[in-house]
Amino acid sequence: MTPAARMQAAIELLDAVSQSARDGGGAADVLIARYFAERRYAGSKDRRAVRELVYDAIRTVGERPDSGRAAMLALVRRQPALAGCFEGGRFGPAPILPDEAVASVGAAPAWLDQALKASGLPDEEIASLLERAPLDLRVNTLKAARDEVAAEFPDAASIAAVPDALRLPSDVQVDRSPALLEGRAEIQDAGSQIVAGAARAAPGMFVVDLCAGGGGKTLAMAAAMENGGRIVAADIDRARLQRLPARADRAGVTIVETRLLNPGREADALSDIAATADVVLVDAPCSGTGTWRRNPEARWRLTPARLERLAATQAGLLDLAATLVRPGGAVVHIVCSLLDVEGSGQVGGFLARHPGWSAETLDLPAGRSHGAGVRLTPRHDGTDGFFVARLVAPC
Repeated sequence: MTPAARMQAAIELLDAVSQSARDGGGAADVLIARYFAERRYAGSKDRRAVRELVYDAIRTVGERPDSGRAAMLALVRRQPALAGCFEGGRFGPAPILPDEAVASVGAAPAWLDQALKASGLPDEEIASLLERAPLDLRVNTLKAARDEVAAEFPDAASIAAVPDALRLPSDVQVDRSPALLEGRAEIQDAGSQIVAGAARAAPGMFVVDLCAGGGGKTLAMAAAMENGGRIVAADIDRARLQRLPARADRAGVTIVETRLLNPGREADALSDIAATADVVLVDAPCSGTGTWRRNPEARWRLTPARLERLAATQAGLLDLAATLVRPGGAVVHIVCSLLDVEGSGQVGGFLARHPGWSAETLDLPAGRSHGAGVRLTPRHDGTDGFFVARLVAPC
């Protein structure tokens, strides 16, 4: 593909990404994969170049653009050399007109930028949410030591704050590596590993992972428990939960039981374990503002109404979690969000609704105190953004 043809492909993909964000469709990665599956003539260098153009434009534009061309023209203003690709040839985009619409440059939609600032994030912290993320691995200590796995990845670096983590450049391909295929390592951001540690899972404990999804934090806790004890991994998402048994088997984990929950009737499927868990982990559905480094188009999907619905869901999950904990046990609230309405505000609401409960001070290897919990950010901690709090039931 010529540079102009690559530019046209990027514009077409940006149109698709913008529309998908508006309509709640597939993520950018999925759309890019589909696009090139239908265009086998594009080589690996072409695919890589188009992908970089698409993501550079997404990171540049704060508000969801009206068109892919408008988004790309915003990138051209930052990188003027790209203007030469608008040559008007057979496979390239038409020449740029003086009065063409250009998408607005920014870190986030205006309302969301204000919400982040109101949550205590300065401009430089917000800007760091869109930087490229590294690739982190969690070494599965049930099967291997960190140094053994590190030897298989020449570019691996240790992370001082996370003993079982390795950091790789973002473009390293690890999916087919023996370490992952054999369950000796899992892809997991260092921040995710740190906040999972707030559960303080230990051998012999009974732990409930209430929003287990594909099981990343479930498996991290199982390793901390040395595969001794019991974990109930629950979720309403059948497709994601179905991936957990195979992952657990690969990791050598035998203490996990999965439970599929019916939306709105979650308590029914968990009634037999009410008031018995040592810890309930609530890795709640959230806005994902802390993961924009990996999914920058997510900020085009979020609306005030959707954020309100997410906050209501989180509150309901915390209330459900409280019914599952034994006296003196703990609920750990985790969101990959930096918005107070999902983090410190959510914890404040829980404590107001549940007299006798308290927020325990967390001593984590990274992050800063924020409200009644701890917040991790890309700029300060080099991880995805998270908020975590540990809530203790009265004895």
